[in-house]
Amino acid sequence: RDRMDTPAKRNIPSGLKSLLELDVKLTKEFVEAVNKKYPIVNYRQYMKHLEISCHGVPWFMFTIAGLYMIDLPELWVNLLLALLLDIVLVAITKAFTRRRRPAYNIDDLFLTTSIDKFSFPSGHATRAVLLAVFFVSLYPVFFLFFLPIVVWSSAVCVSRVLLGRHHILDVLCGVMMGLLEAVIINKFWVT
Repeated sequence: RDRMDTPAKRNIPSGLKSLLELDVKLTKEFVEAVNKKYPIVNYRQYMKHLEISCHGVPWFMFTIAGLYMIDLPELWVNLLLALLLDIVLVAITKAFTRRRRPAYNIDDLFLTTSIDKFSFPSGHATRAVLLAVFFVSLYPVFFLFFLPIVVWSSAVCVSRVLLGRHHILDVLCGVMMGLLEAVIINKFWVT
């Protein structure tokens, strides 16, 4: 066969390979420990609701509807820019890293695309953190909603690991990306 027909095997540096193997091991141990104490099957439907609550499609629909129906252009324009930034950065990173989802993931994702077969970083984690920072700090809602927003964001992040969608490192890096995205949106805030 011609060399052009054979896909090149990716050469992963040994340090990174060790880190990824440790991540797989720790993630599996964490999920098994939680599952032993609180059987995940009993909570799976609630975690699926969290998954949908942070999915990009409903957030884009909500934001675009808000642009046309509610006269708060600063909110809707900046939220739309934040969501666009998030989806672009996550898609590029997933396409570049191409890390597979955990082996025990059940393939029942809501509205998936081809890039969704990859797990690094967790797009739900980036979006959950970005939205939490957005509504707590950048465009603050009434302060009584701060705690529920942070709890929701945290629950979305943890549920990504418990659902088997992501390894722990995928979510942690997703959290850091979400924070970085919030900093970028703050820097380029449209008034």
